[in-house]
Amino acid sequence: MLLGIVVVLCFIPTADVTENKILVDQSPLLTVAHKNASLVCNYTYNGTGKEFRASLHKGTDRAVEVCFILWNATKISSNSNKEFNCEGIHDKDKVIFNLWNMSVNQTDIYFCKIEAMYPPPYVYNEKSNGTVIHVKETPMQIREPQSAIPLWTMVAVTGVLAFYSMLITAAFVNYWQKSKKNLYHQSDYMNMTPRHPPYQKNKGYPSYAPTRDYTAYRSWQP
Repeated sequence: MLLGIVVVLCFIPTADVTENKILVDQSPLLTVAHKNASLVCNYTYNGTGKEFRASLHKGTDRAVEVCFILWNATKISSNSNKEFNCEGIHDKDKVIFNLWNMSVNQTDIYFCKIEAMYPPPYVYNEKSNGTVIHVKETPMQIREPQSAIPLWTMVAVTGVLAFYSMLITAAFVNYWQKSKKNLYHQSDYMNMTPRHPPYQKNKGYPSYAPTRDYTAYRSWQP
């Protein structure tokens, strides 16, 4: 009777150790050069679970859950933390977490967690070594400012302005030459009427009339 009890007690722990165990394998390093990364979580499971949950955690303490995915035989759903752009995809014995638009300050160690949710017993994987995601800083590309006006439009406008400038210059030169010619002709027709010297202006004679000898007009007396 005592021997039977001992056999039963030894058999039950052995069954628990061999079933419902999840092992996860991750690559140790993932370098991100263009802000996008795909972290693959390979796992093995020897239990009878039908509904699973896989999640990606950031930091050595796994304090931040980046995103997760739920799946069973008929349904798959995924959700992401607002501070990350992440989506989980289940593919046979692995879960792929796709991340995009990552920033340099998101460089950290990330852990995969796989859980067998239903039916009981609930099982999840032991802590793996994790994957260090190194996000490289993208070099700034200096772009030359593009003009909103097409090149051919600028050339056409410049040509029109140059043409009108030439017309205005030609008209101004022509007007200046004509004004100079008229001024020269006016100087040829100066008033040639003789004028008295200044000391004769007060003798009652017009300034424009020449001095006359009135003795010639005296009547002759015998």
